[in-house]
Amino acid sequence: MNKRTLHSLWIGIVAGCFGGLVGLGGGVVMIPLMVAVLKITQHKAHGTSLFALVFTGITGAVTYGMKGSVDVVASLILAVTAIFTARMGAKFAHSLPEWKLKRAFGAFLIFAAIVLIVKPYLSELYHFEIQGIAKIITLLIVGIFAGFLAGMMGIGGGTVMVPALVIILNYGQHIAQGTSLLCMVPAGAVGAYTHLKLGNVLKELLPGLIVGIIVGTYIGSNIAHALTDAYLRVIFALIIIWTGIKFLKTPKPAVK
Repeated sequence: MNKRTLHSLWIGIVAGCFGGLVGLGGGVVMIPLMVAVLKITQHKAHGTSLFALVFTGITGAVTYGMKGSVDVVASLILAVTAIFTARMGAKFAHSLPEWKLKRAFGAFLIFAAIVLIVKPYLSELYHFEIQGIAKIITLLIVGIFAGFLAGMMGIGGGTVMVPALVIILNYGQHIAQGTSLLCMVPAGAVGAYTHLKLGNVLKELLPGLIVGIIVGTYIGSNIAHALTDAYLRVIFALIIIWTGIKFLKTPKPAVK
């Protein structure tokens, strides 16, 4: 096993554990690590991350599903709109210059950290119940934003889906995370394919990342059902905020 493959393997394990544990998708960890350790461009990090994270969705959804924590119908409804906007998000990311994409990703990381901290308290904000056609429309709208964000940022879209499912639709935390992971499969696959066609996927990194993600997601998903992770959330959030600030400080290239 060469050094690059070894690095991609441990990056996948770390990202998978994070994604399975807190339900935000491992992209918020995997992308900064790929840029810092593997020295690849931001665009290629986003495309490669999203391609690999499809396997996070598969592994995580199966693990959560075995514990009865997936709403399959809701996942499919979310995916109806997400598969279209994921392609749009991937193309939008490709159109941005490197420094702008890095700054956008930094802002997204800080937003993800805030969501991570407040997630345990989201259900307390719930005051009404949405059912029937209103629920379907709500899921379709959530899918629009989640799909675009997944395609653009190279993540699974759980940063949008999980809070929306908990706050608006009164889902339990585990079911919201499992449902989000399942939706990630078709939506992420469309976004990943678009990135692949645009040349933003480094195929040689995928074997290590995918194996690592499968192992890490299985571990993280099981830990999520066995432990309260309040301290881990705070630690992860602080690391993500610090990383996000570094990306936000990306300088604009001097005009030649």
